[in-house]
Amino acid sequence: MNRRLLLKSGIALLSMLLIVPLRALAAVWNSQAFAAVQLDQALQGLGVKQIEASDQITLTAPDFAENGAIVQIEVESHIPGTQAIAILAEKNPTALIANFILEPDTKPHIILRIKLGESGALKAVIKAGDQYYVTEKYVEVAKGGCN
Repeated sequence: MNRRLLLKSGIALLSMLLIVPLRALAAVWNSQAFAAVQLDQALQGLGVKQIEASDQITLTAPDFAENGAIVQIEVESHIPGTQAIAILAEKNPTALIANFILEPDTKPHIILRIKLGESGALKAVIKAGDQYYVTEKYVEVAKGGCN
């Protein structure tokens, strides 16, 4: 009897410990921004009110992507105090592709593979303090990756 009670208690405790990180993740998830279809809706969901073009952001992406299902991009921010990097695509079914919240003293440099539905502008939005900065690059896609 005691073994069964101990086993049940242990399983209950373990499940509670696993659920707590999921709740924390859900609190951080920005469903409004990630569900937005239009670029301006996604930016509004991220809390962007005013955005400024910057040459201190490096966005590396191919000029021509043969397959939109696998497009490797790289974003590096040289803006001091970079807190977040968001990647947006104007022609995707949902505009916001990724949003990285960075810890202090983290090098603001990411490399990832994304899907692009069709040719269009790819934007990297950087948050530093209360300011938002953007750079963009047009990527031509031969075969769409997300429809």
